Amino acid sequence: MNWPKSVTIKEVGPRDGLQNEKLILSTADKIEWINQLSFTGLSYLEVTSFVHPKWIPQLADAVEVARNIKKNPLVTYAALVPNMKGLEKAIACSVDEVSVFMSASETHNKQNINKTISETFPVLQEVIAEAIAEGKTVRGYISTVFGCPYEGEVDYNQVLNICEKLFTMGISEISLGDTIGVASPRQVENFLIQALKLYQPQSLAMHFHDTRGMALANIVKALDYGITTFDSSLGGLGGCPYAPGASGNVATDDLVYMFDKMLIHTGVNQEALVDSALFVQEKLNKTLPSHRMAMYSDSKG
Repeated sequence: MNWPKSVTIKEVGPRDGLQNEKLILSTADKIEWINQLSFTGLSYLEVTSFVHPKWIPQLADAVEVARNIKKNPLVTYAALVPNMKGLEKAIACSVDEVSVFMSASETHNKQNINKTISETFPVLQEVIAEAIAEGKTVRGYISTVFGCPYEGEVDYNQVLNICEKLFTMGISEISLGDTIGVASPRQVENFLIQALKLYQPQSLAMHFHDTRGMALANIVKALDYGITTFDSSLGGLGGCPYAPGASGNVATDDLVYMFDKMLIHTGVNQEALVDSALFVQEKLNKTLPSHRMAMYSDSKG
């Protein structure tokens, strides 16, 4: 199999992983966790989201977290922004990359952003243009690519039309999200066959949730098509507040283990990663859902 020699893992745990957790971590614990992650060999950390606190109370301390982490110059520090007000805060906190987001389905977009898809584009266009003017790269998230909790299957043409608009606005990379974890390797293959007629694999990332235990299988299928960038969350933390039933992201620790066994370079130190997972597991007072953490808990039991 002609798999790549190396991949990039983008850690989204401090944002996507925590946003659905009911137990609010202290600001100091978030900062300590991110500082630990900064020295695991990961090259990309999404550290927070500058959304209004009433929407995601867990991330109400975004400014304090972003300003007080100890940055590793080898790591890109990113943050999600919903609008110009969020962008202003992100720029003031000197994030390296800005992420914008929308959904491929109208209903999820309305639930998540309170706007239709067509109403969302002008907001994102303004944010993207200003972020680029400030010297930031911009990443785009598209949610519900493989299925919506309200509408079911999503037309791939709808997804690709959104991709085209975002790339035209200046997005450097689009992360394609299986928000509720319904995708299968066959669906991933069918989608990528269409998408790669239009875009280079280097411009696309995959963002799988593991609701049905399919995330690793879907990632292997994406590898077959030359995709080399994958989002994940340490310990399998995660879920979408506006996607009923969505469980956590694919676990970074499981993903690194799989890539290591496949002799695909990640640059990540597994021992340091597990130490960081144990730290946040203790702070959240719960066993993280990844296979690695379950095995560790069983061995301690």
